[in-house]
Amino acid sequence: MSGTHQETHQETFEALRGQLREAAATFADGPDALESILLGLVDDVDRAAGEPLEIFPVCHHSPASAIAMARRLRQKQPKVVYLELCEDMAPLLTELRNCRLPVAVQAFATGVDGFPPEWSPLSVVAPVTEASAEYQAIAYALDTPGVELVLVDRSSDHVFQWDARRSQSDDPAADAGEPDTSAADEEAALHGDAVGVEIGDLRPRFAELEEHLLRHGKVRHWSEWWHQYVELPLGDGDHDTYRQVMFLIGSLFRRLAPGDPHRVRVDEDRERYMWTRMREHLAATGTDPADCLYVCGAFHAASRVEEFGVHGTDTYRISPRTATTWQYGLIPSSHAAIEAQFGLAAGSVSIAAAVWAKNVKRTRVEPYRLEGQAGQTGAKKTKTQKGKAQKTAPATAPAPATPAPASDKLTGFLRQPPVLDRLDETELLGWSVEIVRAARRNGYLASTADAIAVFETSILLAGMRDRAKPTPYDFQDAAVTCIEKDTVPGRRDVRRLVEIMMGGDRIGKVGYDALPPLARDVHDRLAPLNLKLQQRGVQRALLDIASRPELQQCSDVLWILRYLMPHGTARPIMGERTLGERPIQESWDVALGTHQRALIELGYEGVSIEQVLEQRLRRTAYDPQATAATVLEAVEDATLYLRSRRLADELGTRALEVLSAERSVDGAPEVLRRVRRLLAYYRTSEPVLPPWIESFVKTGYAHYCTLLPTAFTDDDATVRQVSAMLGFLFSMESLALSLGCDRTQLELAVAQSHPRDPSKTALLWAAQQQLGHLSRTDLRARCDELLANPMVLPAYPRYLSGFVQALEPVPGLTDFVVEAVSNAFARLPDTVLLPWLPTLITTVRSGGAELAPLLIREAGRIFPGRLPALDAWVPPWQAQPEPEAVPSVAGADGDRRSALLVAHPATCDAVANLLGCDGTWATEDSHHPSGAALAGRHPDTAVALEALLTGA
Repeated sequence: MSGTHQETHQETFEALRGQLREAAATFADGPDALESILLGLVDDVDRAAGEPLEIFPVCHHSPASAIAMARRLRQKQPKVVYLELCEDMAPLLTELRNCRLPVAVQAFATGVDGFPPEWSPLSVVAPVTEASAEYQAIAYALDTPGVELVLVDRSSDHVFQWDARRSQSDDPAADAGEPDTSAADEEAALHGDAVGVEIGDLRPRFAELEEHLLRHGKVRHWSEWWHQYVELPLGDGDHDTYRQVMFLIGSLFRRLAPGDPHRVRVDEDRERYMWTRMREHLAATGTDPADCLYVCGAFHAASRVEEFGVHGTDTYRISPRTATTWQYGLIPSSHAAIEAQFGLAAGSVSIAAAVWAKNVKRTRVEPYRLEGQAGQTGAKKTKTQKGKAQKTAPATAPAPATPAPASDKLTGFLRQPPVLDRLDETELLGWSVEIVRAARRNGYLASTADAIAVFETSILLAGMRDRAKPTPYDFQDAAVTCIEKDTVPGRRDVRRLVEIMMGGDRIGKVGYDALPPLARDVHDRLAPLNLKLQQRGVQRALLDIASRPELQQCSDVLWILRYLMPHGTARPIMGERTLGERPIQESWDVALGTHQRALIELGYEGVSIEQVLEQRLRRTAYDPQATAATVLEAVEDATLYLRSRRLADELGTRALEVLSAERSVDGAPEVLRRVRRLLAYYRTSEPVLPPWIESFVKTGYAHYCTLLPTAFTDDDATVRQVSAMLGFLFSMESLALSLGCDRTQLELAVAQSHPRDPSKTALLWAAQQQLGHLSRTDLRARCDELLANPMVLPAYPRYLSGFVQALEPVPGLTDFVVEAVSNAFARLPDTVLLPWLPTLITTVRSGGAELAPLLIREAGRIFPGRLPALDAWVPPWQAQPEPEAVPSVAGADGDRRSALLVAHPATCDAVANLLGCDGTWATEDSHHPSGAALAGRHPDTAVALEALLTGA
């Protein structure tokens, strides 16, 4: 800039400086109290306005900024547009033409290298709406030949390098753009927990200042203040007025911001970063700064760093990126998601979209739109108009290399009184009629009188708030007052109806061509279902796999999506997937379009859903906190969804390693359940068992035998967990013994167990009975002793709970448990029975709900089915006769028992030959063969055999 131009520019705001000095002296009892602040504001405006590289300050999602941007781009026709957006997102902007706005540009990283592992996954989003200045700049640069778009803001990697979490900040939302998690509805969560990056973070950071502005502006929230005092006055302003006012607002909020060291450092580093990148580009390309346009937030436009401007210092050094691998894509966004993430009032973005459409018609400014983009709200250009615009664009005379200095527009703008525009009665009448119609459709008893009341109340509220014209916020308050009153008959209140009437929560959509390969593959594989997969909402899919075998692949995809995606993406209505079963018919509710963001983020993890599922299963299995139960679950999922024997064997080997290293029994119930299921599957579908599961059973047998005595006495080990251990040992015993295990291990473990808890004691008795160390008669006698001891009766329900849990390892005790419960109800008086009856019910329900059907079925078998038969019914455990002694083999019984040998002598001869015995049949009377003499010499053996066979 020449010296003459500098002097001229310095004199531009000299009159305003003088007025501010007088104001400071008048209102602050001296010229020094406010002078530095007020004059500093003018200096910031002067500095930004005089920069050779034109700075265009914007506010995020501001219709006034978008209109001013479109108007300036058509007037200046810059050759280079510098945009405040993460520089690594540049290659993705061309895909915006395949989307329906609003969408968000996203950078995503699942594996971190250089950041704390607990931060994973990392996500950065930059939402784009049609009513935003950055979209106008992007559309102009991409569709205008010879124009270069350069993103100059910090990369996504630097966003987290500069994150406040590195310095252990107490305020996790200190950095600009931290998400507001207060909104819980579906649309507000479209961005997930991503960090937001926006152009134009223009909001007071000084709480007292914002409160002062809201109170004196007679508004409720910041969005309404901005609409009333910035959007409307700047809507028709010229370029110089717009720039100077935005510079002033940005400088005011910057100078009055609290001194948070981290936030100030991040703001200044971003400004140094952007100016460094711009100077590097200018030096590399030789572009004249007069042919460039720098689009940034008004807060950063009024920067005071030494690197500011094309002639700033070059002392700032940009740190290298970490080794984290970033993935990039477009995700759907919505007005509610933008409001929730950036702390805007509900409905403000929808109102901004309505104001944008109205301003386009009113000002007749032709906005820029990406060619081929669907879903725009403004007037659509025909192909002829598009071609004509492209041909005439280069003919527009560019701005001169040294533009004339702008005149002082701030003085007149700040001193002019509010403009009393005439009331747009047609628009307000239309709103009033439409809201009554919408209210009636939603159950309100609204009438024409309510429409008139809303109309008049809107005018009244605007007058009370010193407004020349009712705003949408005034109309919303009037509608709530006149229509809703004190009840909401339907699902939506009047405030929500006004938001819908103003445009609603518009939700964007990413087109098929802009989806990652994984998402496109899912759409292609589900094509035989003939569903509109990109459409939001739930769609029903019917799969008749028996008649159309090709639908089996669709079923596989849907089951994997159900596993990987959020709840509701793919929900089975009919049909299930279990090991060893083949589906015949299935019915699904599919909402893939509603959860498009999750599907896109899934594409960052792999090129197919099978690859992503395999990676997640491996990550689960090899996690340092993984247990044997979780690894077995991964084995089952690999078999169920991927049908991969290779992966199942690998994860099974990992399960064996984890089980060997475990020193607790917390996961024993889950281990037992899954091992049983996998064993049943492999026994029916494989010729031989996989080696890993044989090793798992062998190792598990020895492992649980070792832990069993400790588990019986450990207070932290529940009776359910000990029962699962015994269930594993007893149900896997035959396989374990065939693999080389020793049953003595189990017998020693039971013998060394000495529980103190009543439920575990009952469980131990059941285990001893299963091993043959305790007869059924002895077990019955112990229960009778408990019932006969008044000191033990309060704990009897816990003994019963232990017997119920014993049905897992010893299901043969079902009839005994029914007997024990029946004896308690039959023998105990109500004064004893009723106090511990609630304890019995709660313990059985909490600890053995899945075993209750066994007891119910056994009780139904034992008890009579009709009430009259109950009087003559005798319990089988009372009617059972005592076992009789085996009589001597002499006499008739001896003859009967030996008759079998005489009838089949060949069998006896074969056994004799096998044992190496020589002899011949005796010639005595056939009624008294000498072979029966052995039973007479050893009667105890015969008695024991009879007791074993009869179960006595």
